[in-house]
Amino acid sequence: MSDRTESPDRELDLVLERVVDVPPALVWEAWTRPEHLKEWFVPHPWKLADCELDLRPGGIFRTVMESPEGERFPGTGCYLEVVPGERLVWTVALLPGYRPASDPDLNFTAIIEIRPEGEGTRYTATALHQSPEGRARHEEMGFHEGWGTALDQLVEYARTSLA
Repeated sequence: MSDRTESPDRELDLVLERVVDVPPALVWEAWTRPEHLKEWFVPHPWKLADCELDLRPGGIFRTVMESPEGERFPGTGCYLEVVPGERLVWTVALLPGYRPASDPDLNFTAIIEIRPEGEGTRYTATALHQSPEGRARHEEMGFHEGWGTALDQLVEYARTSLA
């Protein structure tokens, strides 16, 4: 079991934490299988047109988001930590194999923590940023609304398709 010992930095990090009424195993499955991730990862009517996941440190975390108008937004990062059933850490600051990314516009590291709580899951998503400006930009882009909506979609998908 991995325990996060650091606390979020209010100037640099964004956090979404909620208790959801689906079991941790379903949350994990929704996060770790491309066919499931495509169903909930971006707020509808956007969609995840493609993704590739290699669940190991240094492995690829690649997504292609598609707007309702058909415009595509690819993103590639790499996993830093994978603790089955509990924790995923990936960054868009690095490419697979830990190669530095060349586009620093919105580099962040994401930490997804999944913990049993009652009959459900305590879900914590943290986005770590290099600067207060990067954090502010991500927040202005709709971090809380977007990641919150995606979590709502994950819960609904897990209830109807994974249970």
